[in-house]
Amino acid sequence: MATVVENYPLYAEATNEKGLSIAGLYFPKNACFFDENNTKLNLTSYELIPYFLGLFETVEEIKKVIFNLNITNIPFSDNLPSADLHWMISDEKECIVVEQMKDGLKIYDNPIGVLTNNPPFDYHLLNISNYSNLTPYYKESKFSNKINLQQYGQGMGAIGLPGDNSSASRFIRAAFHTLNSISEDDEESSVTQFFHILDSVSMVRGTTITKEFQHDITIYSCCINTSKGIYYYKTYTNNQITAIQMTEEEKNKAELSIYPLMEKQQIKYEN
Repeated sequence: MATVVENYPLYAEATNEKGLSIAGLYFPKNACFFDENNTKLNLTSYELIPYFLGLFETVEEIKKVIFNLNITNIPFSDNLPSADLHWMISDEKECIVVEQMKDGLKIYDNPIGVLTNNPPFDYHLLNISNYSNLTPYYKESKFSNKINLQQYGQGMGAIGLPGDNSSASRFIRAAFHTLNSISEDDEESSVTQFFHILDSVSMVRGTTITKEFQHDITIYSCCINTSKGIYYYKTYTNNQITAIQMTEEEKNKAELSIYPLMEKQQIKYEN
């Protein structure tokens, strides 16, 4: 997914033909980009995804060189400043998070496979321990041995799972659902399950209003089959899942293939 400006893709996330994937997520006030440094690998925030996906096949390869990275403060243009981002980089074996803040570059192993926004990733890794008592299973009462408390419904083992729209809470919710998710092995079942997980952390219009009185919503949701090169997405205004395949023809083209978002709601009428 990208905004294309002057035929240059400003990627939000992408996967290459080897299954290496990178997503850039909003990281306001914490992200810090520096002047160019001649002793470092200098990349702007908008160059990071195409650079690493164009040259590398695995996270292991990237980890060997990324310590020398310097994310620069050079804007794309006068009216397009650098976006405050941090990145999740993954392949089928491992996942890392890359953040550059005032005190320098941070690279974290990410065993959870989830990233949201602020605070920095080390906070999320610590905060998740506060929810170690949550379980998807039936949970016997431990309130007191002096009173017999019975569960009155299913899912009460996960009472305490945060339901608000803050990025810290959405991180916990996404991690709980991802790590406990069970799906059939076929493609359609996996894709369906993935979007159910994403729906559990989506932002509903009207529930989060910014200081500028703008509605913060989930503009789109997506998932990628990295082994088959299939990108699936749906938008806020269209619940139908749309798929685009990375064909051999696409991989060998010299210019961008641009597919407009399918944003008009698709409803199947039975009669």
